[in-house]
Amino acid sequence: MAPKVLVSDKLSETAVQIFRDRGIDVDFQPDLGKDKDKLAEVIGQYDGLAIRSATKVTEKILENATNLKVIARAGIGTDNIDKEAASKKGVIVMNTPFGNMITTAEHAIAMMFAVARQIPEASASTHAGKWEKSKFMGVELTNKTLGVIGAGNIGGIVCDRARGLKMKVAAYDPFLSEEKADKMGVEKVELDELLARADFITLHVPFTDATANILSRENLAKTKKGVRIINCARGGLVDEEALADMLKSGHVAGAAFDVFKEEPAKENALFNLPNVVCTPHLGAATTEAQENVALQVAEQMSNYLLTGAVENALNMPSVTAEEAKVMGPWIKLADYLGAFSGQMTDEPIKAINILYDGVVSDMNLAALNCAVVAGIMKKSNPDVNMVSAPVVAKERGMKISTTNQDKSGAFDGYIKVTIVTDKRERSVAGTVFSDGKPRFIQIKGINVDAEIGANMLYTTNEDVPGIIGLLGQTMGENGVNIANFTLGRADVGGEAIALLYVDAPVPAPILDKLSATDMFTQVKPLQFDVA
Repeated sequence: MAPKVLVSDKLSETAVQIFRDRGIDVDFQPDLGKDKDKLAEVIGQYDGLAIRSATKVTEKILENATNLKVIARAGIGTDNIDKEAASKKGVIVMNTPFGNMITTAEHAIAMMFAVARQIPEASASTHAGKWEKSKFMGVELTNKTLGVIGAGNIGGIVCDRARGLKMKVAAYDPFLSEEKADKMGVEKVELDELLARADFITLHVPFTDATANILSRENLAKTKKGVRIINCARGGLVDEEALADMLKSGHVAGAAFDVFKEEPAKENALFNLPNVVCTPHLGAATTEAQENVALQVAEQMSNYLLTGAVENALNMPSVTAEEAKVMGPWIKLADYLGAFSGQMTDEPIKAINILYDGVVSDMNLAALNCAVVAGIMKKSNPDVNMVSAPVVAKERGMKISTTNQDKSGAFDGYIKVTIVTDKRERSVAGTVFSDGKPRFIQIKGINVDAEIGANMLYTTNEDVPGIIGLLGQTMGENGVNIANFTLGRADVGGEAIALLYVDAPVPAPILDKLSATDMFTQVKPLQFDVA
């Protein structure tokens, strides 16, 4: 059955057609997002939800989203999605951070020009039949210092455009290296230095705990007298009341805001002040940007639902389409190793240690980690997946550590998972053969070569004669067909293990019969999702 996607906001027809062309069953209801009760009523029918800003994906909506696998926002901001609830539900949240970068950067530059030359007020005055030429004295941008807070994707474009305008650019960004700053042609500075030197300040950071109110009353007081401030990023980055006071006092010469702490902004401390330019969140409002983000959403969602490729995800590691092709068998192996560990462990897990060896050590380890943890957690929570598993593990206080190393043995690469509890450590390792099939290669330090099937039986025993016969006879007498039989031992006469791949789950009476003999120290049925 084809995946089913709901488009609950206005998205271009071209984007909707992309879904159809890729074989996705798409339901285009661009006004449904405004009706939260109706959305909650129907959301359980869909595998994917494509939205813009009108749809609010709340915890209540997600409670009803029984089949939902992915939410994709056409645009950067995802404030309208409860990402924590989505993660717990196992739903991937994507955005399209690159489709409107140029448009938003250009809007910031336009707002800088507008406030430098008081263009909106001059235009309104002229439309009113006035000719107040001397009233609207502006300033040039050339040779002025532009302070850029946040030099990422959009901020980087603003830096480039500002340098083209012959401005001096100083950037504050904790993640900006000196090498990258030199390549961009900007000066990397600390925030206090930027505040003291900048003639214009523009913000290009997301709204987080670290950036909230970054231009507080205290920081605004540190700015150069006559500074002009532009915010086309997110509301809540600037103390709007404090900025209004400083505009009135003349310390700040002007401001240009496209975003506000409360939106839609019907009232605001900055409204109706002289030399304050305000626009209604138009940063991404160009025909080119709207089309770009819509097309990106359709492609990203289709890629995920059809191939498992994860692009621009906010709550799990991204896996490109190319990575998905190569990593698919390794992700499946990681899930099997986790599932084996989880089913074999009855005590609370304190730590999960994962070793990546050889070719796999160069892959996307964050995604593989998620697969391992998801496999482990499925025993206690069958609905867990790669998105929700790390959240659940964190809530339970499990520590996850990763080690990667160069090829160290006979295999080109392998993964080894070790579970730590208060009572013991248990490890299992596996690899992917050239045919693309995952195999178990080591259990409890004992080398094996085990094909993985949907139903398996694991036993441990002292290395003595008769085990193979007993297992084979017991399965045969009870109509259980063995597809594959793997044995391994540590030393002659030491601990030995058997791993049987059988055609159907082993009935409980057989398990009880085997456990009742004095031959086995452990008898454990295992199940794996091999679909």
